[in-house]
Amino acid sequence: MDKICVIGLGYVGLPLAAEFGKQYEVIGFDIKQERIDQLRNAIDTTLELTSEELRASKNLQFTTQITDIQAANVFIITVPTPIDQYKKPDLTPLRKASETVGKVLKKGDIVIYESTVYPGCTEEDCVPILEKLSGLRYNKDFFCGYSPERINPGDKQHTITRIKKVVSGSTPEVAKKVQALYASIIPAGTHLASSIRVAEASKAIENAQRDINIAFVNELSLIFDRMGIDTNEVLEAAGTKWNFLPFKPGLVGGHCIGVDPYYLTHKAESLGYHPEVILAGRRINDNMGVFIANKFVKLMLNKGHHLPNAQVLILGITFKENCPDIRNSRVIDIINELKDFNTQVDVYDPWADTEEVHHEYQISLIPEITKQYDGIILAVKHDKFKELIIEKYKKTNTVVYDIKAFWDKNQVDGRL
Repeated sequence: MDKICVIGLGYVGLPLAAEFGKQYEVIGFDIKQERIDQLRNAIDTTLELTSEELRASKNLQFTTQITDIQAANVFIITVPTPIDQYKKPDLTPLRKASETVGKVLKKGDIVIYESTVYPGCTEEDCVPILEKLSGLRYNKDFFCGYSPERINPGDKQHTITRIKKVVSGSTPEVAKKVQALYASIIPAGTHLASSIRVAEASKAIENAQRDINIAFVNELSLIFDRMGIDTNEVLEAAGTKWNFLPFKPGLVGGHCIGVDPYYLTHKAESLGYHPEVILAGRRINDNMGVFIANKFVKLMLNKGHHLPNAQVLILGITFKENCPDIRNSRVIDIINELKDFNTQVDVYDPWADTEEVHHEYQISLIPEITKQYDGIILAVKHDKFKELIIEKYKKTNTVVYDIKAFWDKNQVDGRL
């Protein structure tokens, strides 16, 4: 019977560990003691799992101690793979996780990576670390697999057991073992990729494809704005055709769509190829916050507002709706641009953790809305914002801008 260790207990690792914990002996490892203490008390601050769901995983234990994971024979690494300030892959968490596993690796063990990477990263960057720290030889003493995560934070319909899982292994025999392991907990089934590199590439293009499609409708919104046409009305009309893809304009953040394409382009450029379509899409999406802020400022000026010290309310800071995840939220681009105009910006988000937001973005969230504003921007379409009576927070000439086409068109001065 396999004993599994999941390294990294965030949005990806915890649901995976909990599902395996229903059938296998599982050790959940994380470097954050506070996170471990919360999980031991059946509290998941990411809100991916309820206390009842955590308690249902009876064979799951949590630790920060490397000595506690020595008995495992299957290690699954689910740590973040962010980008740095230069839009280059930051493999620091992945390398450190590989070092941790390398220190306890034994003959016959299997190391499975779920973190999103560029094709070749597992075998070119991670395996050498495992070999160096363990003194063992790849595909002789230990083996690897790659199964890209497909967690969608906040999505209670497409949960881990309901999404088909791509799997792969460093040898045909190990690939079948990895496939059988995941198939035992995922009724939706598995897809066996022919190699680790193919599995890595499949994940890289999933989010790059979405990024490009969103960039297309964002570019349409830039064009239609100059024409005085409502982009959402155009998309609604075009959407009556059966094969029209239902993408919406907006900010593209988070730990996947706004990050993963840079891993693919990094690898391509290292091979001497400069990707044009992918990077063009990234440029459009990365600049949407500045466009929105400047559009909003023009609306403010047209209504007679003086920008210095104008009071602006931003609704939402998380990267998506009904989810506490603030990683790589592009709402910050709007906030920073408005501050350059010397406006006074308040941010309200009942989903986000106040301390986390302050640590990540140096912004102090307001606990409740208590006054009227010169301008209001709906940045994230949390269901809770449907309960807001927006008229209570408006002055006679308040500008309301709706990024998500969340409110009725007649309630707002502009929308993306």
